[in-house]
Amino acid sequence: MDISSFRLLLTPTGQKALLDAEALQPRENDFLSHYQSLSRRYPADMARAALETAILRLEAKKKFPFAERMYFTREALEQASPWEVSTYRAQRYRSFVRMIDLGCSIGSDTLALANVAPTTGVDLDPLRLAMAQTNAIALKPAHEATFLRADISVNISLSLKPLSSALFFDPSRRVNYKRIYSVRDYTPPLSIIESWLRQYPALGVKISPGVNLEEIEHYDAEVEFISLRGELKEAVLWFGPLKVNNRRATLLPGPHSLASDMFAEELITRKLPLSEPLRYIYEPDPAVLRAGLVYNLGEQLGACQLDPDIAYLTSSEHERTPFARAWEIVDWFPFGLKRLRVYLRERSVGRVTVKKRGSPIQPDALIHDLRLEGDEERVVFLTHLRGRPIVVICYPNTIEDVEWIK
Repeated sequence: MDISSFRLLLTPTGQKALLDAEALQPRENDFLSHYQSLSRRYPADMARAALETAILRLEAKKKFPFAERMYFTREALEQASPWEVSTYRAQRYRSFVRMIDLGCSIGSDTLALANVAPTTGVDLDPLRLAMAQTNAIALKPAHEATFLRADISVNISLSLKPLSSALFFDPSRRVNYKRIYSVRDYTPPLSIIESWLRQYPALGVKISPGVNLEEIEHYDAEVEFISLRGELKEAVLWFGPLKVNNRRATLLPGPHSLASDMFAEELITRKLPLSEPLRYIYEPDPAVLRAGLVYNLGEQLGACQLDPDIAYLTSSEHERTPFARAWEIVDWFPFGLKRLRVYLRERSVGRVTVKKRGSPIQPDALIHDLRLEGDEERVVFLTHLRGRPIVVICYPNTIEDVEWIK
């Protein structure tokens, strides 16, 4: 879709075409047949734009509760944060009277920020800016949302008062739909923030959760990793007055945050006591793992590690926590395929869920090799105990699931 096609889509006829396209409940695989049908009734560019929008709105429902009122490009949708994440992140800006969203794209973060304070979104792409403006009209945030076309890769002048204003920056991390992981290859590269920070110290930057931490360790910033319903979604760098701690793991919905003032070197050197599997095994949330806060979580739970290099925790008593899932351990022993097969068959176990950390064995291959039959179910953990491969066998439901059933 280009800017002229998008403008056609906003006309009364274009809106009718969009309604007809949405009625088809279209998917990407059905594009050609639906396009041929729509283009018999509407101009080709309008039919294509309507169908693209209808497909993307359906896909966007996973991220936005009001996707049916928004406009997207595919790349912009793929890079956009889920609304729950954007809304949570915007709350960090509550003490500021004005925000600038640098690299605003289709405006989803701008709108979340504008529910906190007046916000200006800045981008160079005219199509995305036009979509952002249309999205703002449709969603009506609590405060003003305005948009400005400018190239943020050059020195832009911001007529803001630094002490009461804050910036949010979302650099592009995709080229031709392929993810970019090095901050040096972002568009623009992350290093551009160094010129902004001198004038505007309150800055939040969205980065890839798979970032190489060595590339950002020289920044005086809080690094926050955010997961949504157990899936790691993004990382954020918080600078200046927006910084609260050094490392943070946040789980949504909630929010539930586990934070530490320790630096990376301290987090690496802190070790939990080691133990063989006790009554319970804990699997930390991926945000906790990525933030390097397994030690902090283990201390909070009074738990031990099975191996100094593996993030499974174990304890005799169960402590409820939002930061990890827990299973009750049935048994454990040194790993051996034959022994494991006999053990499970003797107990009529026909279904297993295989989890692994530190093991080279692929779960699907193990399930195939076990060749199980029976009505019982178990969770099998493949991991290490002080460097030795072991298998930990657990009841199928997490402790939280069992408590809910009771």
